[in-house]
Amino acid sequence: MTKEEIILANKEFLFPAVFHFYKEPLVIARAKDQYVWDADGNQYLDFLGGIVTVSVGHCNDQVNAKVHKQLDTLQHISTLFANEPQAALAKKIASITPGGELTKSFFTNSGTEANETAILTARCYTGSTEIIALRHSYHGRSAMAMTLTGQGSWRLGPPQAGVIHAHNAYCYRCPFGLTYPDCEVRCASDVEELIRSTTGGRVAGFIAEPIQGVGGFIVPPREYFQIIEKIVRSHGGLFISDEVQTGWGRTGGKWFGIEQWGVTPDIMTAAKGLANGSPIGLTVAKPEVADGLKGVTLSTFGGNPVTATAAKAVIDFIEEQQLMHNCTETGGYLRGRLEELKDKHEIIGDVRGMGLMQAIELVEDRKSKTPASAATARLIESTKEHGLIVGKGGMYGNVIRVTPPMNIGKTDVDNFIELLDKSLVACGAMAAGGVK
Repeated sequence: MTKEEIILANKEFLFPAVFHFYKEPLVIARAKDQYVWDADGNQYLDFLGGIVTVSVGHCNDQVNAKVHKQLDTLQHISTLFANEPQAALAKKIASITPGGELTKSFFTNSGTEANETAILTARCYTGSTEIIALRHSYHGRSAMAMTLTGQGSWRLGPPQAGVIHAHNAYCYRCPFGLTYPDCEVRCASDVEELIRSTTGGRVAGFIAEPIQGVGGFIVPPREYFQIIEKIVRSHGGLFISDEVQTGWGRTGGKWFGIEQWGVTPDIMTAAKGLANGSPIGLTVAKPEVADGLKGVTLSTFGGNPVTATAAKAVIDFIEEQQLMHNCTETGGYLRGRLEELKDKHEIIGDVRGMGLMQAIELVEDRKSKTPASAATARLIESTKEHGLIVGKGGMYGNVIRVTPPMNIGKTDVDNFIELLDKSLVACGAMAAGGVK
């Protein structure tokens, strides 16, 4: 198919709700390592990584070699039968969870399914039904996952019952108008009032992303989750960490984002970067919690031998190449270069993130912090023109999300900063010229 035929087929045969960043869809034809090429042969530096999914580089040779071998050995049997790749992956995951306490896994196809499984498990284990999620959060696209999601633009259809939303720790735009640390982390302590005023007093659990992804890489204060954990547990609830975007070393130095806050969850969910592009979902829990899910269930494609092989190969590659350390070191370098851009470009109001999960929030002026949503849309188009792919997010659509493969180097960061700088300059020129 030609590029035009592909775009036309997308319009004719896909749901119109399918989302594209650009005014004209970018047709990707091939990819390798930190680069992708479009149907016209143009090269792009990919600092979005398939939305935090390409964790060890596009078409990673070491991972794909193991996948190819597994394809010729055993492709699919479903969870009705035991198989070595699934067992080996589950055993490996149990060895690296926080404190080694979460040791029982259930595999599915996506983060959405993983979060569905986590909520079901929490409700079965506790006997309670009410779940606390966070404002500005994103947890997937099923009915329950969209109910958990704290952004109206990502919630389609009627919400399900039993979910309430607490304040997130958006320090740059504090919902209480306070300043950290004088605020004494009011957003966290407010969860006590939320439970007492809007629930029956007992909850099934609390679910949160350690760093809110679609919300714009919002990083909470160090005490935030520790405070909430105590409150939730005092009301009978479990702590669920949604590691779909923060897992597998991306935040630097730790396997999972929640470890950066010194909290051990009862359940964790993951997907995306675990299999470097192969569809996977993971719900891993403490044994007693997993055992609370009584009865019989299965996932037709969960634990698929090929996908399980890919996931185990990714974890092994991260270990062998010491990518958690690289996320710390190269991520720190990236953060410094972004801070330099903030000094140069007044439109950048905030730089935040952790490891190789960084973001810049664009504002019309730094005093009012008015979201520069239109300028962000222009910048996304400008980065495309300059051969760079980045993400966009935030409640107000004014955050640039930066999540390159975890095995990039400082030279890649320098290249990225050069392209982003040029894009910001061009975006400013477009605005000055009245381009919409």
